[in-house]
Amino acid sequence: MAKLTIIGTGYVGLVTVACMAELGHEVVGMDVDAERIRMLLEGGVPIYEPGLTELIGKHRHRIEFTTDAALACSQSEYIFMCVDTPSTYSGDADLSRIWRAVDNLPPDEGSHILVTKSTVPVGTGAAVQAELAARGYDHVRYASNPEFLREGSAIADFMHPDRIVVGSDDPDVADRVASLYSGIECPLVRTDTASAEMIKYASNAFLATKISFINEIANVCEATGADVTVVARGMGLDHRIGTSFLQAGIGYGGSCFPKDVAALKQIAGNSGYHFQVINAVIEVNELQKRRVVGKLKRYLGDDLRAKRIALLGLAFKPNTDDIRQAPSVILASRLLAEGAQVVGYDPVAIENVRALLPTVTYAESTMDALRAADACVLVTEWAEFIDLDWARAKEIMAQPVVIDGRNALDAPAMVRLGFTYEGVGTRLWAR
Repeated sequence: MAKLTIIGTGYVGLVTVACMAELGHEVVGMDVDAERIRMLLEGGVPIYEPGLTELIGKHRHRIEFTTDAALACSQSEYIFMCVDTPSTYSGDADLSRIWRAVDNLPPDEGSHILVTKSTVPVGTGAAVQAELAARGYDHVRYASNPEFLREGSAIADFMHPDRIVVGSDDPDVADRVASLYSGIECPLVRTDTASAEMIKYASNAFLATKISFINEIANVCEATGADVTVVARGMGLDHRIGTSFLQAGIGYGGSCFPKDVAALKQIAGNSGYHFQVINAVIEVNELQKRRVVGKLKRYLGDDLRAKRIALLGLAFKPNTDDIRQAPSVILASRLLAEGAQVVGYDPVAIENVRALLPTVTYAESTMDALRAADACVLVTEWAEFIDLDWARAKEIMAQPVVIDGRNALDAPAMVRLGFTYEGVGTRLWAR
């Protein structure tokens, strides 16, 4: 087994630490955030991901955490870069953390393979290798190994992936990086560095395209009387299309899709190509988040001032506390601008939203959020919302209006209970 250093203990980094330890490797997790490292050393985990705390605890005997970059890098043969690459104001990916990691590489100690797991623009690997050559770092070789982890199911995605992608211009490096995943049965895609980088962007952009496409179909269904849930099922039975990512809703969010789609648009633009499909995907997604306000006005009137609107779910998806680019943030901001009183609840993400939207009222439970509400919007399909005692909920709401932003509830059952109910792209079930 190998000794690995993981630079960055954020979402991708910590999952990589835990799962590489599960595969039997000795792992060092390194981060410049001293408070984060302190928490990890004390047994805490700074992000919410099902099973992650338990897996790190299981392998604490072969996991270390440190803020000492030089020490962490010098003692491992493999150095994985799992740092953030957020969007800049220009739309380009911010690679400052990548370059900081390169600066911390040991100048002349041992032999190392630098592996980029972060999502980086095509050409980044070539630029890093050029910089290594300029510094005379012949002892450091390079590979691209993009991640394909879904928040909420990241450990299963790591241990049972659809594919593992290793990009390197050095066959020996590709072999050695691939060997780290010994024991995982899945297709291995070995390719050049640039192609590996593009696989990540193209994959996320295509999935985002499916989401925006079905949301466009949903909007047409609302105008024509068709039901998008039936349409999506009929489409998905065609094996060329498939059912995944054909669930209509109020738009995608999170740390990957918005950033990566925007970055791919910028990569194309910087290369002189106008990526028209991606432009449409972004526009549709932004508009979809705002359509809920129009639906609320249909039932509550055009003046939403003083109306109490409960938002159930603040994280961008269930089983995570990530609120980056979450539809709830846009929706809450729009409702506040309309003068509504917004009450939000989420099982795990409230503290991440509180500083961002301080004028939202945060409930301590689902029922607290619904009490005296003029309408409820299901934003995130947490199981506790789907399994809620909706008969009791109706009794405590001021008006029984439910906008199901994820088509997660049983529409006929909601109507039988006496709710005014509307989903996304479905037949209007209003009583």
